[in-house]
Amino acid sequence: MKRFPAVVAAVLVAAGMLAPLAASAGEEAEDAAALTRTITGLDDQVFDAYNRCDLETFTRYFSPTVEFYHDSGGATFDRDTVVSNTRKYICHKVRRERVPGTLKVYPIKNFGAIEEGEHRFCEVATGKCEGSAKFVMVWQHKDGQWQMTRVLSYGHRALTVAEKAALETTGQK
Repeated sequence: MKRFPAVVAAVLVAAGMLAPLAASAGEEAEDAAALTRTITGLDDQVFDAYNRCDLETFTRYFSPTVEFYHDSGGATFDRDTVVSNTRKYICHKVRRERVPGTLKVYPIKNFGAIEEGEHRFCEVATGKCEGSAKFVMVWQHKDGQWQMTRVLSYGHRALTVAEKAALETTGQK
């Protein structure tokens, strides 16, 4: 019976040591959810500007030294070229949609976040969605502002007949 208080004390000490870990895990989950909401909102904003060809707003989301890697379009190494290419090849021609359920966000300690997902592209003139690709964006949070420092858009492919049919059944083209 003398061991009972020692066992209880050991259990209480262990519980006391684990409590901060449980609280920390809960805080990390809250932080991850908040970061995902932030990056999702930024993605919505930058591509709303992209889709409307609001290049003044679109420009603000990129670091001046952004690196943009596009599997079929090549690489660019500054914001001005990214914006110029968007004006030339995208504006009033193509609309971007993020594929629902594909967005994932990962924190980068003391820097920002990595965003990955899939998106599809639709012709503005016809409304038909013809292609899709994967993307990775590296976001930096500096001086209270979020900007993309690296962008990868790759795996571009035509949508399959089944993917097009699924879009049509949901009212999308």
